[in-house]
Amino acid sequence: MTNRPDSPATWDLYAREMGHRLVRARQVRGLSQARVAHAAGISTYTYQKYDKGESRPGTPANPRLVTLIALCQVLGLAVEDLLPPNPPDVTGGR
Repeated sequence: MTNRPDSPATWDLYAREMGHRLVRARQVRGLSQARVAHAAGISTYTYQKYDKGESRPGTPANPRLVTLIALCQVLGLAVEDLLPPNPPDVTGGR
């Protein structure tokens, strides 16, 4: 059994907000997508998807924990500053 958000649309909005936060932090620091990706140890293509709140086209972002930590370190953010508040319920009410 896998954990899925209570609503795909809700998870999509949450992931997009995380993407907006990535873009803002990157722009404030004057960094390119390629620079952030390289420093975080991921491909530029993968980072570009995260900027849009996606993992693959049409699929909400769901980066690995190590990737989130790396992005926060590169961008000088605390994890709680990257992740939007009030995440959707991924337990399905269990």
